[in-house]
Amino acid sequence: MEYQEPTESDKEIVNFVVNHCDRWRDWRDVNCLDDWLEYERIFNGEWDAQDKTRDSERSRIVTPATQQAVETRHAEIMEAIFGQGEFFDIQDDIRDVNGSPLDVAAIKAQLMEDFKVDKIRKSIDQIELLAEIYGTGIGEIVVKTEKVYVPATQAIPGQMGQAAIGVVEQDRIAVKIVPVNPRNFLFDPNGTSIDDCMGVAIEKYVSIHKIVKGQEEGIYRKVKVGTDSMDTDLEPTQEVSQYEDDKVKLLTYYGLVPREYLEQLENEDGEVEDFFPEDSLQDEYSDLVEAIVVIANDGTLLKAEANPYMMKDRPILAYQDDTVPNRLLGRGTVEKAYNSQKAIDAQVRSHLDSLALTTSPMMAMDATRLPRGAKFEVKPGKAILTNGNPNEILFPFKFGNTDGSNLTTAKEFERMLLMATGTLDSQGMITAVSRDAGQGGISMATASIIKKYKRTLVNFQEDFMIPFITKAAYRYMQFDPERYPTVDMKFIPTAALGIIAREHEQ
Repeated sequence: MEYQEPTESDKEIVNFVVNHCDRWRDWRDVNCLDDWLEYERIFNGEWDAQDKTRDSERSRIVTPATQQAVETRHAEIMEAIFGQGEFFDIQDDIRDVNGSPLDVAAIKAQLMEDFKVDKIRKSIDQIELLAEIYGTGIGEIVVKTEKVYVPATQAIPGQMGQAAIGVVEQDRIAVKIVPVNPRNFLFDPNGTSIDDCMGVAIEKYVSIHKIVKGQEEGIYRKVKVGTDSMDTDLEPTQEVSQYEDDKVKLLTYYGLVPREYLEQLENEDGEVEDFFPEDSLQDEYSDLVEAIVVIANDGTLLKAEANPYMMKDRPILAYQDDTVPNRLLGRGTVEKAYNSQKAIDAQVRSHLDSLALTTSPMMAMDATRLPRGAKFEVKPGKAILTNGNPNEILFPFKFGNTDGSNLTTAKEFERMLLMATGTLDSQGMITAVSRDAGQGGISMATASIIKKYKRTLVNFQEDFMIPFITKAAYRYMQFDPERYPTVDMKFIPTAALGIIAREHEQ
């Protein structure tokens, strides 16, 4: 394979994208990264030395209160979305003269079938879980052509009544949504939504064989690409040791770039009219076009092209788990539970540290009256040698009794955690109902919780689910027009509050 040498145009567009992404990454890391890493550890129940609540702390337990809150909210939202079976409906535009109710019904059935094949539900499940942990659910829409093998029977030429049984290879357009960890996501901090940002980017490690395959298929430019040094912050989980071989750092940028950079790459002779003085700040941002730029190892341009989608939209979706006005990033369940979680951990760890002192046997002794070289330890049935009366030489030593109020206090903090996150476990439901044992008991216990879930559900439907289905339908219409005719339609969410709401109704 002959490699292309990077040109000055390549260097210009790489510098433009990488410089912006570096500044966005610095802002994100300073404000969010340390908190996100701790949120992940809390959810996974992992202890780290920097998570100590006091210097003398020895216990490493991470209590599961926040894990329960996250999983409760996650399960309820997923049940609300997919519990009805069909999670969207299509409304035909009355002004559309070409469409018909039959077209709409066929497209809906086709979309549901393709979503099942591409495992959209599983991907959305992961995105919603990330939103509960980090506060923001992010997904990347990926369009690819897949090889599908279908069982088939073909008649054998020249032989009557005989057929060959085998498989037929077909191409299928797949539209998938890939979960994106917020630690792999970069965005313009000045923007309040994906479309409001100058650009967004996804950076992650991929195996080098995928890059080579893309070059062989003509997706990426044939340039020399090597492996990259490790950045553990980009890894999906925190491991003791990350695998470092055959990995390439891939930066995919979706956003605005100067038009002249793309025109130089495409070897076009179009003239760009400058409205501002050269080398001024306005000149750099005066003529921007929507583009997709893929860069390997922060310096090698693999791909740069104008947005190829017919609606000129960005294939990135994001929603806030809990609303934070005028900000792209939202507030997650772990963030809301953080203070109560730390208080619970402090109380339980203090209790366990106290148990270590009050339950383990300790002895005070006269070291001058023990045999030379004696190794003193307490074991059942062990004989202890002393030079003199043991009652005078050995004395059991105790620090006192462990106070059980620590666990009582921890339970009170757990109640505060449930209040902060708007979740309710089975025991909490019984307690809440017992306080009002009349006919309206269950109603009062669930009404406020259902309202809080509805806020997250509305965010998810309006900012993520319906835009995703719309973008997916447009991509099928563009790249697979035989199966998806171009019909003007509107998508409607059909999700409703799930288990708690239905139990409340019963």
